[in-house]
Order: sequence, then C-alpha cells, then structure tokens
Amino acid sequence: MKIAAIKTTPLALAFKEPYHWAGRVDYAAAVVLVEVETDDGLVGVGESVAAFPAEGTVAALRGVAPLFVGQPVFDIERLVTKARHLGSFNHTPWQANFVLAGLEMALWDILGKAAGWPVYRLLGGAVRDEVDYFGFVQGDTTDELAEDARELARAGYGVIYLKVGRGEAADLRNTAAVREAIGDRRLRLDPNCAWSVAEAIHMIARLRRFEPDWIEQPTALMSIAALRQVKETVGVPIAADQAVFTPADVYEICRQRAADVIVLSPHEAGGLLAFGKAAAIAEAAGVPMCLHGQGVSGITDCAQHHLGLRTANLTEGNQIMHQLLVEDLIAAPDLTPDQGKLGLLERPGLGVELDRDAVRRAAELYERDERYHHS
Repeated sequence: MKIAAIKTTPLALAFKEPYHWAGRVDYAAAVVLVEVETDDGLVGVGESVAAFPAEGTVAALRGVAPLFVGQPVFDIERLVTKARHLGSFNHTPWQANFVLAGLEMALWDILGKAAGWPVYRLLGGAVRDEVDYFGFVQGDTTDELAEDARELARAGYGVIYLKVGRGEAADLRNTAAVREAIGDRRLRLDPNCAWSVAEAIHMIARLRRFEPDWIEQPTALMSIAALRQVKETVGVPIAADQAVFTPADVYEICRQRAADVIVLSPHEAGGLLAFGKAAAIAEAAGVPMCLHGQGVSGITDCAQHHLGLRTANLTEGNQIMHQLLVEDLIAAPDLTPDQGKLGLLERPGLGVELDRDAVRRAAELYERDERYHHS
C-alpha cells in the first residue's frame, strides 16, 4: 500500500467568543487539513497547525509531498525523519514539527483503517480506559471568567485552567474570583511567557495564596534557564510549555530539573511517534506529561486522545480546545467530556468522520475574510 496523493486545504476555525490571553486576543485559529490517499483508495486525515496566513504551511507540505508520494504508507518513521532533515527546516525544527505532524497524523489514520484498529492500539495499547481533561475558563471581564468557571465546575471538571499574564491587578482579581467560583477544585494558571524571571517570582508569590496546582510557562519562549531559576525560587509547581518542542528539549528540561511537568502536543513534538519518545524520556526522569491544547479542531483532539490513552505518565486535566469553536470539522466521534473525562475510541484509525459541509465553510471563511487570508 503506497501513498498516491496528498491534498492540503487551509481553514479558518472561528471561535465562539474572543479568546483572551497574555499575547493578544484571537478570533479564529488557522489550520491546514491534510488528506492522504493511497493507491488502493484509503484516505487518511490529519491537521497541521498554521498561522495566518496559512500559505507558508501549505507550501511546506507541498514541498515535502514528493518525498512521500509513491512510498509505502507503513514507513512513517523513515519518511517523517527524511522530511524533517530537509534544508529548509534545518534552522527551524519546531516549525518542521508543526508542518509534519498533520501529515504523520493522516498516515496513522490510514494504518488504523487498513488494520481495522484504533490508533492507540497500534501505538502499544491503552494503559487507561479514559483521559481526564481540563475546564478552560473563557471570557474577558472578571465576572465573565467567574461565571464560566462556575459552570465548568458544575459540569464536573476537576481541573480548571485560567489564563493570566494580563497585568498584576487583573490577574489577582480574576484569579481570586475564579478560585471562589470553583471551590477546592484544582486551579492551573497560564501566563503564556508574559513574565521576566523577576516578574514571575513576584507574581507567583502574590498568586500563591490561591493554591495553584501549577503555573504554566511563566517565562520567556524556549528559555529553559529562566524556568529553572523560577522553579528553584518559588515553591510552586512549574510546567514547561513553550520552552519545549522536541524530545531533545524534554531531555534538557529533565536533565536540568527545570520543570515539574511537561505540557506538549504532537504538533510541537513533531508527530505521534515523537510525542511517544518525549513521554518516554520524561517518564524515565519521573516527570509527568500533559497534553497541550492549541487552536485546532476535533481531528487533533481525537489524535491527542489516542496518545492520552496510551501514555503511562499522563496527568489529569489534559488540554482540549475544539469546544471553543463555532463549528468543529468532525461529525464523529462526540468529544464532549463527561465529568471532564473521555473514554476509549473504538473506530478504526483516528476514528474521525469529517463533516464535509463544515470543512467547506471553514475553507470559505479563510478565503473571504481579510483577517485570515493574505494574497
């Protein structure tokens, strides 16, 4: 069974409400739908994370396509490794990961469909029957955040996740309100790289009274040294996110004891196989893994769920993002957590059934809205 064709479609996924975080306010996410067809008619689907405009990701996928077309679909490790070592990716390995993860995802979908098994079984089988996910607080004002947090607690989420890094007064006000709204449920705070080392130490000292479960990536993008300095000072668990993109980064985080937990997605790691390698490194060091949520559809969230089912050193409160969308790209399976949890997936491959009308609308939104498309 060989790869016959690769199709890419840039999409804009509109959020239900403006997505507020330390860096900016987002109104939609950019992804590229990847569809791989084999010479015997099987089609696998995946999703590459992009940025607006998404043409760079589309061009990169088309650039590596000749390395895949005509090759056995089973040779995932060889093909992805060869593509990652292209000259255009030499200085930006994390960009290669975001591009190639969607293509690798589609290949796993094909293998599962060919075998008649869900992907997690091909990756070694489930180590748990369900994966626990966070309740992601949305809103702008303190009242909006508190009300949403209250609803998430009522829905049974055991871990509540709040964006901070929006200014000291706002962070203290918002965190206090959310803590009051959720009672003794676990509360995680994420400033998205907003603080210097000194600011992080100061802010975490002020936020400590709200008993955060952990603070996620308080300091600069890709700076392991900054994370380590904060972790050694504050006495509150620190999670690495934007400081880790590859299995090699995971090794360095663990070697330097720079974080208490690693938050990572298959897009950042470079695929499902690479995520598994990263998780194994962390497990050997006694460090847990948390699935990272991004602006993606249920395609990615489904793929990540397969990883969650088979990753031994997984935390509770893993991240999931498709629920923020006005419209998802999939008709099945239903990825709505029950009491914060999702169970086993039994459909072959990723188990995804595309909603072709939703895909068409997302493609049209990308093309017609000048915020999302650059010609």
